[in-house]
Amino acid sequence: MQKQREWKPLEDRSCTDVPWLIIFTLFCVGMAGIAGFSIYTGAASRLISGYDSYGNTCGQKNSKIQGVELSGRDQTDNKYVFFLDPCNIDILNRKIKSMALCVSRCPDRELKTYTDIKKFALQNGSELCSYDIPVSKYPSHGERSKKCPKLPVPPSKSLPVFHRCTPVDISCYAQFAEAFVTFVSDNSMLHRVVAGVMASKEIIMGLCVLALVLSIILMVVIRYISVVLVWMLTALVVLGSLGGTGVLWWLYVDHRTNLTDQTGTTPTPQQQVATDNVQALLVYAVIATVFTVILLLLLFFMRKRVALTITLFHVAGKVFTHLPLLALQPFWTFLSLMLFWVSWLGVFLFLGTTGSPVQSEETGLVEYRMSGPLQYMVWYHAVGLIWISQFILACQQMTVAGAVVTYYFTRNKSQLPMTPIVSSMLRLARYHLGTVAKGSFIITLVEIPRLILTYIHNQLKGKENACARCMLKACICCLWCLKKCLTYLNQNAYTATAINSTGFCTSACDAFVILVENALRVATINTVGDFVLFLGKVLIVSCTAFVGVLSLNYQRDYTVWVLPLLIVCLFSWLVAHCFLSVFEIVVDVLFLCFAVDTKHNDGSPGREFYMDKALMEFVENSKKMARRDRPETDGDGGEMKPTTHGGGTFA
Repeated sequence: MQKQREWKPLEDRSCTDVPWLIIFTLFCVGMAGIAGFSIYTGAASRLISGYDSYGNTCGQKNSKIQGVELSGRDQTDNKYVFFLDPCNIDILNRKIKSMALCVSRCPDRELKTYTDIKKFALQNGSELCSYDIPVSKYPSHGERSKKCPKLPVPPSKSLPVFHRCTPVDISCYAQFAEAFVTFVSDNSMLHRVVAGVMASKEIIMGLCVLALVLSIILMVVIRYISVVLVWMLTALVVLGSLGGTGVLWWLYVDHRTNLTDQTGTTPTPQQQVATDNVQALLVYAVIATVFTVILLLLLFFMRKRVALTITLFHVAGKVFTHLPLLALQPFWTFLSLMLFWVSWLGVFLFLGTTGSPVQSEETGLVEYRMSGPLQYMVWYHAVGLIWISQFILACQQMTVAGAVVTYYFTRNKSQLPMTPIVSSMLRLARYHLGTVAKGSFIITLVEIPRLILTYIHNQLKGKENACARCMLKACICCLWCLKKCLTYLNQNAYTATAINSTGFCTSACDAFVILVENALRVATINTVGDFVLFLGKVLIVSCTAFVGVLSLNYQRDYTVWVLPLLIVCLFSWLVAHCFLSVFEIVVDVLFLCFAVDTKHNDGSPGREFYMDKALMEFVENSKKMARRDRPETDGDGGEMKPTTHGGGTFA
């Protein structure tokens, strides 16, 4: 039988999963190569400066495109892209179906006739019709309806960075907005919504700050009233179940009594409906009774494990007191993700204009299309979005785990590093980036097929049969559940790596063994803890929305509150989720440390516990209860050894 490996917290440090760090580094080099290729081939300049429907990039000299008569023009003085029909939007393909030209100036006033377009061209040198139509022929040319702007030409301004002439009046985009905002049915509603957001932007920003403050306050409150909070929620659940069951039985008896009083009469359709209702109430009452009995039994047998959850919440609050920089961890993660997503989106847009110019047979307009091996760049870039995003999130988990592990396994808290979070980040960068890369890649392997199946399901919506739809949804659901399980296991593997400096697979195996040995505890912490944190998120969103309603009530110049409140509620939920998810990670890390501590230490000389005083009291109470339940003692009258070496599972 293989000897069980010992846990030696914070004793040895070595680099882990170096080959995976090399693979991830090479993958990132490939991502940088794609970005460099898109810039080198001129895709970046075409995206920023824009190009016309003949393949000419605005603001520079251009080379001739074979087969395109009006290509190869010098557009140095024409820096802006002008669309002949800017409101003709293809919602399905998310692009403007209009001829584009390079012009020297966007029309700043409405042009109602072709004569006005001619005057504008003569005065400003900005030709708004196709290059092959002389300015003097604008009012009389036979193809003016196809090669000149659609009348009337709305006034427009150029965008700050992307030189596109955009109409000042956005009402022509109501159809496009309607595809995303279902309540937009007329231009007046769109104007009111946009104007309301602009008018209440100070209130929105203030409410977002309020959500941030409430999240921090809630984390402090959970520490000091964790006992009252958890048992109060547990009592509410029990009372709700008992009350609901009692009401169902009362309704059943009442309906059955009324039905019995009418048995002597001729059956009517109403009586048949009443009979069905009585039977349904009986079924509901029986189900509610079974659920309540199971719930009460679970609470009875898991009451001591609920006490562990309360203690972990209390200790987690103390961790934040000693490690205040933990509260800033969501900011750095969010900032890193935003910077990566913005750069990823920029390269993705560059790739959209990479490739060879192709003249469409249907419209005769030039488009840049990727062909051959270039198409695989998009897929490579898409995989990079998932893997690197998961890598950043995994770095947060490993950083938090490293800091909490340092806190837990340092007996003298006065000897903690000056900034455990910074020390954990440096340890991660020096030793464990390969482990994080490997764990995030495993999540990516599950996430890619899930996204592909989701895309297929959306594309086939309304076309596939019921059986295929059900199978797709089942596969998507299974992959989602698998991702959640792997994410939880990965998080515990990172904690094991932070404790023992082992590779990902070894850490995952060790963490899995610990979790299996403490399965009931894990279930209790995840159910009770997640439920408490979920209610905390709901509380923050509700308070923020309530204050938002009171604040907007005094904004008399704006009466439609839907979009501002929606923005505020969404942001407050994200803020609460970011903060409380860090709190949840801390609780999970503390539990794994606690399980390892109780498995390999018993408080005797040389095997002292590392745990906090509150957890020590929980262990002592568990031992006392175990002695009451099992009064047998060993020969010296001491504590029963199985309680300290039973795989880390107390009562």
